[in-house]
Amino acid sequence: MSTSTTASVSTHILDTSIGRPAEGVAVHLSARRGHEADWQALGGSATDADGRCKDLPALPEGTTHVRLDFAVEPYFENSAKKQADAQQDAPANRDSGAVFFPEVAITFAVVPGEHYHVPLLLNPFGYSVYRGS
Repeated sequence: MSTSTTASVSTHILDTSIGRPAEGVAVHLSARRGHEADWQALGGSATDADGRCKDLPALPEGTTHVRLDFAVEPYFENSAKKQADAQQDAPANRDSGAVFFPEVAITFAVVPGEHYHVPLLLNPFGYSVYRGS
């Protein structure tokens, strides 16, 4: 939870290629205090069956920037191949099979007292993020 001196972060992932939550994606959280500060790794989690990370670490007081790193390559290697094999003309059957975006890193600014929900809409060849509620 955010307080008047800290911000808080949550996220979830929807695999738009299958219209379902992306389960089992590792998510790492880092924070820094100011543009010139070094990133501090805070820990991580993995998405649950609903595509949500419910146990991301709290942000330290004074955090001004946050980075979420999503390890999507293992997810696509493990689950999207099964989906692609079921489709005759699926991209995985036309292309080399390599994951185009092996990871997604999202960096954003925060202010104390605010909550930031950052959904990731993911597919094998693109992604989109936004500030949710």
